[in-house]
Amino acid sequence: LLTGPNGTGKTQLAHAIHANSQRRNGPFVELNCSAIPENLIESELFGTMPGAFTGARRQAGKVEAAEGGTLFLDEIVEIPITAQGKLLQLLQSRQYYPLGSNKIATANIRLIAATNVDLPAMIAAKRFREDLFYRINVVNIRMPALSERSEDVGVLVDELLVRVARDHSLTPLPASEQFRRAMETQEWPGNIRQLRGVIEGALIK
Repeated sequence: LLTGPNGTGKTQLAHAIHANSQRRNGPFVELNCSAIPENLIESELFGTMPGAFTGARRQAGKVEAAEGGTLFLDEIVEIPITAQGKLLQLLQSRQYYPLGSNKIATANIRLIAATNVDLPAMIAAKRFREDLFYRINVVNIRMPALSERSEDVGVLVDELLVRVARDHSLTPLPASEQFRRAMETQEWPGNIRQLRGVIEGALIK
């Protein structure tokens, strides 16, 4: 379970965990739960079979797509309560039912979940299942805000200059001491995502 404010690099950490694990040769499948309509989340996760609903066809879900690898559920708190129960069943038994199927399927996946929300508060508000929380909160890694690790800003500036230049096919430029000091003294409420945006704009201009 990866926690911490938006923009701190939880997705990058999930990729790093996968790439440095015994599952690195398997797929890494990411699902941003906040981007999926509530009525489609179960089909996205577990897939569908013909007859599940009008016009339904055989479609693999993200669980099946992640077989042998890692399923990364970003913003897991956005999963509706009913689907949370089915996810809990998957984690407990490694089995699930695709929508419209009476045949159980077996899954071999690692689950990494991420959220920027206080899950105990969501449990108290009856918006997140307590039993699911215990299932996903086995190894909890909190990503600190950039304001909590200002000593990392200089290193991040150097790395992001290289990455952004590569992404835009630009010539990498070293950071001047003046630029680095300016970055280190700024507040970054948007964390690394905001820092990258500023560097991207500076390089492109």
